[in-house]
Amino acid sequence: MLATVSKNFFLYVSQHKGLNKAARKWGLKFGAAQVVAGMTIEDAIHSVKELNDKGILCTLDHLGEFVSSTEEALLATEYNVRTLEAIGKAGVQSHLSVKMTQLGLDIDRDFCVKNMCQILDAAKRTNNFVRIDMEDYAHCQVTLDILRELREVYGFEHVGTVIQAYLHRALDDVRALKGIPLRLVKGAYKEDPSVAYQDKKEIDENYMTIIKEHLLSGSYTAIASHDHHIIAKVKKFAADNKIPRNQFEFQMLYGFREELQESLVNEGYNMRVYVPFGDDWFGYFMRRLAERPQNVGFALRGLFSKK
Repeated sequence: MLATVSKNFFLYVSQHKGLNKAARKWGLKFGAAQVVAGMTIEDAIHSVKELNDKGILCTLDHLGEFVSSTEEALLATEYNVRTLEAIGKAGVQSHLSVKMTQLGLDIDRDFCVKNMCQILDAAKRTNNFVRIDMEDYAHCQVTLDILRELREVYGFEHVGTVIQAYLHRALDDVRALKGIPLRLVKGAYKEDPSVAYQDKKEIDENYMTIIKEHLLSGSYTAIASHDHHIIAKVKKFAADNKIPRNQFEFQMLYGFREELQESLVNEGYNMRVYVPFGDDWFGYFMRRLAERPQNVGFALRGLFSKK
C-alpha cells in the first residue's frame, strides 16, 4: 500500500508544471546528479566518453517535455541538432532520443513534424540514429502515426520508437512495426486500467511476449530493463532460437545497475545506456522515483548533498 501511494505521489509531482519550472533554477538537487548526466551538452559528451571507454554504447536525451510555446519547441529542436553535431564532432558512440511534446506536438502536429525532419536531417548528415520516446497514452497513436509518416513519406529510415508493455495494445503495435528498430520497455506513466495492465505479473508476461515477437520477426530489438530475471530469459530465448547478438541490445538508465551493465559487455552483448541531461530534469527524476521505491534513497541522500 505504501509503495502504491509513493508511486502515485511521484507520478503526480512529475507532471506539476510549477515544480518543473522551479527545478530549472535549482540545479541538480535531491540526488538527481546520480541519474542525470549534467546540465550541458559538454557534460553529457563527457559522460558518454566514460561509458564508451567501458565498451558501453549510449543514447543521449536532452530532457524536456510538454512545452507550451513555439519558441520553446524551436529552441529544443535547435538544441537537439547541436547535440547530434556534438556527438559527431566528438566521435563518441551515441544515438539521440527525443520527446515530441518537447518539439511542439501539443501545439501543432505539422509544426512538430517539421521540427522532427530538421533533427532527422542532422542525424542523416552525422550518420546517426534517432529514437522517438513514447510518452503517455494520450500521445501513443499520434506518435506511431508520425513515425510512419517520417519513414514512409519523408524517407527517414534512421528513426524508431518505443513500445510500452503495460499497454493492452502493445503486441498489436509490435506486429504492425515489424522491421522497425524498437526499444521495448515496461512503461513508466500512470495509465487507466482500461488501456494498461496494472498487475506487475501481467506486465512482465506481456513484456516477454513482445520481446519474443519482435526478435522472431528478425527486427532489431532494444530490451530496456534493469530486471536481471528478464535479462536472463532474453539471453536464453535468443540462444535457443539462434538469434544473433547483433540483432538486439540491452539498455539501462544512466546511474543504475552499473555492475550489470559492465557484466553484459564482458559477456559479449551489446549494452546501451540512456543518458539524460539538461535543466528540465524534474519530471524525469520523479518518474524514476515512482518506478522503484528503492530509488527514493537517491532523493534522501540528495537532501544532504551540496550538488
